[in-house]
Amino acid sequence: MPRAAVIAIDLVSILVLTLVLYFPRHRRADMVVAYLGLNVGVLTVAVALSLNTSIGTGFGLGLFGALSIIRLRSSELLQQEVAYYFAALALGLLGGIHVEPAWVTFALPAAILTVMFIGDHPRLQRGYRVQTVHLDRAIADETALVAELERLLGATVLRLELKKVDLVNDSTTVEARYRLDPTRVPARRSLAGATGGAS
Repeated sequence: MPRAAVIAIDLVSILVLTLVLYFPRHRRADMVVAYLGLNVGVLTVAVALSLNTSIGTGFGLGLFGALSIIRLRSSELLQQEVAYYFAALALGLLGGIHVEPAWVTFALPAAILTVMFIGDHPRLQRGYRVQTVHLDRAIADETALVAELERLLGATVLRLELKKVDLVNDSTTVEARYRLDPTRVPARRSLAGATGGAS
């Protein structure tokens, strides 16, 4: 397959990934720019490496790994954004190398886009949340802690991880994974310092 066609497949794929899948679901314009720039950057490096036979494949894979580490250490990303990040990397790498037979050139990007479409679909994650909650009283008993979280969140706690119980300052920090229950009304009391987001 002509190299121009392979590059075109990559560019169409990354536009679908960022503008059709990612942005409508997560609404972070800064990450759209990052994914597009990352993809095109990896694409150009991969094309250059494939044209220069004196540079080994190991160098290209090492560069791939270095890009991953640098970007992931530069800011905190949600797990979904990490998945999109690696999808953009993989698409760029696939667009820059020669793959045979020709149908694989279409199949691999299509597989990546299909997995991202299904795995990050809003219906799959509807009602499920992960949140770090700071309570203004110390609760060491797990059963009592679950009951208090379910009362405050109006949800069914599926799993929790106790981070800290401060008996001196009378506070508890816990990471809760829960499913929203429309039949339950959360307590009106505010959660001081609650942080987190959709899982």
